[in-house]
Parts: sequence; structure tokens; C-alpha cells
Amino acid sequence: MCGIAGWVERDADMSMRIKLLNNMSQTLDRRGPDENGIYINKNTALIHRRLIVIDRENGKQPMAVNHEGKTYVIVYNGELYNTNELREELRADGFHFRGHSDTEVVLKMYIKYGENCAERLNGIFAFAVFNSDEKSVFMCRDKIGVKPLFYYEYSGGLIFASEIKALFASKIVKPKIDEQGLNEIFFLGPSRTPSCGVFKGVKELSPGECAVYKSGFLCRRQYYTVEAKEHSDNEAQTIEKTRALLKDAITRQLVSDVPMCYFLSGGLDSSIIVKVASDYCKEKKLGKINTYSVEYRDNQKYFKTSKFQPNADYEYISTMSDFADTRHREVILDNKALVDALYESVEARDLPGYVDVDSSLLLFCREVKQNYTVALSGECADELFGGYPWYHDESILFDDCFPWSKSQKIRRFILNDGLLKNGEEYVRQKYLDTVNSAPKLKSDSKLDRRMREMFYLNFYWFMQCLLERKDRCSMFSGLEVRVPFCDYRLVEYAYNMPWSLKAYNGREKGIVRKAFEDILPKEICWRKKSPYPKTHNPVYFDECAKRVNLILKKKNPLTEILNKNSIQTIIENPDAITDPWYGQLMKAPQILAYIIELDYWFEKYNVEIV
Repeated sequence: MCGIAGWVERDADMSMRIKLLNNMSQTLDRRGPDENGIYINKNTALIHRRLIVIDRENGKQPMAVNHEGKTYVIVYNGELYNTNELREELRADGFHFRGHSDTEVVLKMYIKYGENCAERLNGIFAFAVFNSDEKSVFMCRDKIGVKPLFYYEYSGGLIFASEIKALFASKIVKPKIDEQGLNEIFFLGPSRTPSCGVFKGVKELSPGECAVYKSGFLCRRQYYTVEAKEHSDNEAQTIEKTRALLKDAITRQLVSDVPMCYFLSGGLDSSIIVKVASDYCKEKKLGKINTYSVEYRDNQKYFKTSKFQPNADYEYISTMSDFADTRHREVILDNKALVDALYESVEARDLPGYVDVDSSLLLFCREVKQNYTVALSGECADELFGGYPWYHDESILFDDCFPWSKSQKIRRFILNDGLLKNGEEYVRQKYLDTVNSAPKLKSDSKLDRRMREMFYLNFYWFMQCLLERKDRCSMFSGLEVRVPFCDYRLVEYAYNMPWSLKAYNGREKGIVRKAFEDILPKEICWRKKSPYPKTHNPVYFDECAKRVNLILKKKNPLTEILNKNSIQTIIENPDAITDPWYGQLMKAPQILAYIIELDYWFEKYNVEIV
């Protein structure tokens, strides 16, 4: 993985902006600590920061190719998982290759197919190609939205980058936020509306979207969305195809020229990846694989079971590591360090985020990076295969709202009276826009229609928030994390699978469990869903409360928005907060952590409310 950026301005000479371009590049150095490069062609500049994973010598970027008298230049961030098939297709068409990098394959796919290349790519990526003949820039983001690509359009110009901070380094984009941005932060956060960059004028290509910038105009196109189709496979075929698709997705992602490891939580999803990878590596005589898990200091002492977190991970991790014969390491995080890392988490996202869920991953990835450059992780199975409680609780399922944030009462509670009066309406409209866009079949039952809507809600909102977290918090330490469940073929298959099959035996992710019950220990395969581990140590809450009390004494744009009495109530009576801010576990400690992130964000980025 890498960091990319670019700047096009119709009447500019980019060679005169080399200092600004270097500054933009420097903001992305954590994404690409190994190499960097800048390409300039009059009014166009492309920037690349490289994290070397494949083909050190022949994968350098920006990569330029001359073809039939025309020059094409690419900056690329990602991994392509059908590289070999596409390379052979291109060779049969007369193309030659100087190395084995996927970057070269993507560039030559563009040369052959133009903007229609996007549909043929299976991977996680964001890239831009400059066409010297047409004086155009083609930008593209992967089908699922695993890799980011933000942009800012202004009169006569366009700036784009992997992260928002690089846009600010141009000095063209300003850290301003209007009512829309405030609604995003206070009523939807840590989620964001697809394509919305929160800051005024900042946008993002949506999953499965591409764009062409030419002659001062940007034309966006949705090249991929899931389609509603009849599911023609019977039960046995569905089980077999689910297993085959997932095993193929995992094995395709085991290609790397640098050391690789695996995240292991002891849950179903990571255990499948670890077992398939372990078997593959043994078959190829590559030796034992290395696995990592995360825990918090003294968490076993304070852990309490709940509806959403029925058991702890550690026993299951040990079982799975022994079963798959892995070399395992547990990373134990200090609770005060977890709070300290909230600030770096903001810098990683350029926005307030998923608080300790972010900061713990950031610290975890920092430890992993000491020994590895690539990891595989089990994200996104829950969104695709109905893993969350809101898929299975009929009292929630048909509620006409985002299931992970049913009420805006706690969000309204922390704001001063009279502010953001249409916040609830803003959220409502975003919800309706999403469910109304979900493709359906006339033959769908009422339940299957709702499950398609739930899929869309989870895919474009909850899952995108987690994918953003995974990308920013891992790349902040220059660690590439791959997510096999995000293979678009698996996504398409899951979307059209009837709920009666998907929830096999009435269980969350039932079809996945059934598909892998013969290769996993029974206690792992049929373990009740448990979310990403959080700290239960009271030290975390106490530290957050102490810092929030200091924030409330300040006089700044944030404290003029916040209702200090309400926040003091949360500090003094945290158990009274019963409705999560977001998700399943984001309650009083995390609300305070969100305020800490907001305060740091306003100050660090000099955010101006307009």
C-alpha cells in the first residue's frame, strides 16, 4: 500500500509549485516510508509515497509508459488480486512487462481499456492515470471502498490525495466546516456520508466510482454496484460456493515479497483466514505462519459479560493458535496509552473517529509493524453475512432508522440548545437515501427485501467506517492490512443469498459457519459473535473524564457548541447512558473520548466554522 496525490490546474506551471508538492508528499510519508517520487508535466503533477511490498526494483512510481507515441503515468495505492490473469491477457494482446508489480498491470489495463478497465480489476486500490495525449487524469477507487481517494475541485483546478491532510498542504484547501459538516460530525460520526469529506468542498470517490478530469471539468461515474439477482444455488451448492469463494479470496491475498502475518481474535472470521493460510503455507512448504492478538492491561480482572460481548477472546485465541499451529504473540495495551493515542488517531483519520477502537488498532499495528509489513484481517464478514445483533432482533430489524444509532437523543444531549436544529432530519434523509437505493427483486419476501436494505445500510455506512479505521490506523505505521472478506465476488454472492440460507440454523453468519465447520474446531466455528475487544478497566474512563474536565474549562469553538452540564452528567453518572453513541459498545467512556478527539481536531487542524 502507498499514498498518492495529484494536482491539476489549467493555467498553472506545476514546476513552480515544487515546495507545495513536496509538502503534500511529506504529509503522506507514513503511508509510504520506503520511497517517494513526483511527476510533473506542465499543469499536472502526480505524487507517490511507496510502501514496498512487491517488486522493489520494477514497481517504482510514478510509473510512466510510452505506448504508440502516447505517454501514460500512474500513481497507485493498493493490491490487485487477479494480477496473473490480467497480465497473461495483456501479454496475449502484445503487451510486454519489465517486472511483476501489479502497478504495471493496472497501468497497461488502462492503456488497453481506458476508463473501462475498472470493471476488470479485483483488488483494493485507489489510483490515478495521466494521459498526456488527452491531457486528462483518470481516477478510480476499488469496488468495495477499501482504499481512500479524496479530492477538491475549484475553478480551473483539481487536487486529490489518499488523505485529507495532503489537500491542506496545497494551501488551496482550507479546514473549514459548515452546517453539513457539523451534522456529519455530531449526528452521524464516526460514520460519514459516502463521498462526503466533512470539510467544506472536500469530497471522496465512493466505492466503485471513477472519474475523469479534463479541460477543467470533472465527470464522475459509478462503474460498480451490487445488483439484485435470483439465487439459483441449492443449499449444498451455496455452502460449497461460499467456502470456495472465501478460500480463493484468502489464497489470492497471500502474495508478498515482504514478511506477512495474521490478526487472530479467536472469532470465526479471523480463524478461517488463519486456518486457510496456515494450510496453504504448509502445502507450499513455507513454514509456520505468525499470528497476533490484542488485549488490554488487567482486562480479565474487569471483564463483564453483556448481550453484545458474551465472552472474552483469550481462551479461543489459544485454542485456534494451537489448532492451526501458529507462532502467536499477544500485544497488551496500557489503558493510559490508549487515551494518549486518541490524538494520533485523529491525525491518522484527519477527523474524529471511532475513539478507543481506533487508538487500540493504531497501537496494535505499531507493534506488528516492528516485524511485519503485511497482515491479513477478518473485517467485513458481519456486514455481508448478517453477523450483528440488529440482523437477528426483530424489535430492531424493521425499525426505520440506522440500527447502530437508533436514537439521536444522546447526540442532542451534549449540544447546546438551538444548535443544528435539522440534525435529526439530516440523519433521516441519509437513511432513506440508502434504503431506497438498495436493488430488490419483485419476488423478494418482506424479510429478504429488508435484508437487502440492511445489507446496503451496513455496506455503505458501518462497514465503510471500519474500513476507514483499518486503512488509516494501519497505514499510520506503514502496515498494509488486507481484508479477504471484501472480495467483490463474495460481496455479490452474499447480497443475493436468501436470508434463510445466510442465517443457516438461525445463526449469525450461519452459512459461513456451515461452510467451514469441517476445518475449524467446533467451539470456534459455532462460537457466539463477539465484537472487537474493548477495555473494561476503569482507568480508561477515569483518564478520559479527567481530560474532558480540562477541555470544559477552555473557551473555544468546540466548548461553545457543547452543553457542559450534560457532559458533566455523563462524567458523574456514566451508567445512565444506555443507548450507544454508535455501534454496540460506544457508551459513556467512548463519548468522553469522542469529545477529547473533537477538541484536539479543532485545535490541530485549526478548524473554522463557517
